Amino acid sequence: MAASWVVTGLGVIVSLLGYYLTPSAWGYGILGFGLAHIVLGVLDMFRTPVRGRY
Repeated sequence: MAASWVVTGLGVIVSLLGYYLTPSAWGYGILGFGLAHIVLGVLDMFRTPVRGRY
């Protein structure tokens, strides 16, 4: 669960960086990369952990 929060937090930071650079193509790419990390971090929070397979 801690890794999910780290990924989401880094996604917020990267998204803010991309937001401030949005007039350029690099800004939109960085913003999308950060938003993807936010979505993946939140989805990972809802996933049930696998205890053991064997």
